[in-house]
Amino acid sequence: MSGPAKDGCSVEPELKFIPEGDAIALLPLPGSALKPIVVIGTDAIRRGFDPTCLKQAIATRAAPGVSELILNPDAHAGYGAPIGCVLASPTHIYPGPIGVDIKCSMSLLQLDVPAEAVRERPIRRAIIDAICKRIPTGPGKGSRAVPLGREVSEELGMRVVTQGASAQVLGELGIPREWASRCEDAFHVGHDGSEDALRRRLAAILRAEVVRNFDDKMNQLGSYGGGNHFGECSVVQVGSSERARTVAAAFGLRDGFLAFMSHCGSRGFGNILAQHQFRLLQQHFEQWGTPLPGGDRELVYAPLGSQEANDYLDDMALGANFATVNHLLINQLVLEAFREVIPSASGSLIYFISHNIARREDVGGMDMWVHRKGATRAFPAGHPALKGSPFERTGHPILLPGNPREGSVIMVAEEGARKSCYSVNHGAGRAMGRRAAFKALNQAAVDAELDKLDILTNCRKYPLDEAPDAYKDFREVLRSVEVAGLASQVATLKARFVIKDAADSDG
Repeated sequence: MSGPAKDGCSVEPELKFIPEGDAIALLPLPGSALKPIVVIGTDAIRRGFDPTCLKQAIATRAAPGVSELILNPDAHAGYGAPIGCVLASPTHIYPGPIGVDIKCSMSLLQLDVPAEAVRERPIRRAIIDAICKRIPTGPGKGSRAVPLGREVSEELGMRVVTQGASAQVLGELGIPREWASRCEDAFHVGHDGSEDALRRRLAAILRAEVVRNFDDKMNQLGSYGGGNHFGECSVVQVGSSERARTVAAAFGLRDGFLAFMSHCGSRGFGNILAQHQFRLLQQHFEQWGTPLPGGDRELVYAPLGSQEANDYLDDMALGANFATVNHLLINQLVLEAFREVIPSASGSLIYFISHNIARREDVGGMDMWVHRKGATRAFPAGHPALKGSPFERTGHPILLPGNPREGSVIMVAEEGARKSCYSVNHGAGRAMGRRAAFKALNQAAVDAELDKLDILTNCRKYPLDEAPDAYKDFREVLRSVEVAGLASQVATLKARFVIKDAADSDG
């Protein structure tokens, strides 16, 4: 491919975007009668897609059993499938369009602390210190790396990964049980719909020593990883429209008060399971002589109903259950940290939503496995899947992180989300690779900008590969979502301090 191009101009001679509106286009597969890729994004976004991302999207759409592929405005090159894509299949499961951080997710804790309470830097610095005493950051770090981390026994860890956010698990960890109702999925079951399948699979994994030092991995519960994982304390600013105010009230958002957003996943446990599945399926493809879609080893798959697919679905569920409880424990520890500094502080979970998962859903009247890789579920008011939930009449909260400079947003889905398999982007999306960011960006300028904006961090130097300019224009990404009719903004979040992997701050 020669590179991105304007609408109507070929990205390479036979590859063209066909606009369907100001923020939706179709990308047909050259020489194929398959349904085109649906691309969400304005002209500026479409011109910014890198050639590898488009090449991966085409290979993924042409892969066996794929019925739908959506490219979101934050899409960029990943492993196998682009990060920021949605794949729907009635017949196959694909690990690549889920990713190696199973159920990487967002959560938002609404605090009853007004913004004015943390105006002074020493107060925010004290809260940062209190959080970092409880929540470790960085690859491999667990509760034993910090003085007030929550240690988890091996027995409890087994219940966590097989039960998810059950009442028993939440009770043992001191997490409010009502938070489970605020989860996209509070728990995941095995391929046959049972918890027993997960217990059997976990026993087999441990016997085969796929996961060594299981207790160490379980003690990563309540921790952030490295890279783009973070915690961010922000001020909630509810939109001015009557609808925004109504939906914000239904969500439990409080204008002018603090909220805490977290981005993390299934840590070392989920990564080991995902990498193991990639290796197994790659070995099978070699043994069977099965062609790789696009020649890409990361686009292996398994037909639903096969033993390989069943094993993958069980492993995905184990990792997803870990990620769910990890987020809920992080939020409980954050609340405890605030109370150390502001004893009267209280808070409630607004929502927990994933963006690296496959879920069984109805797509146009067909039963499909919808894979969201760096993509977020977006069910509007009245969607059958929300019946009986707190969000039946409004649609659920969509948590979209931007960057400390532009802030983050909370959105709610519109009926137009059906055009994207009821999905939206999961954030801004990278504009630079990590190595490129370290070469292109200036450390002093990045740190000075955050200081000028009065945004504190736990890092001595803010990680350059996570600086705002390493990401796409968040405002244009959001404009794409709104112009396409997928979702609308309810509130913005303006950062006051950020928790990142401090070890990454030196590059």
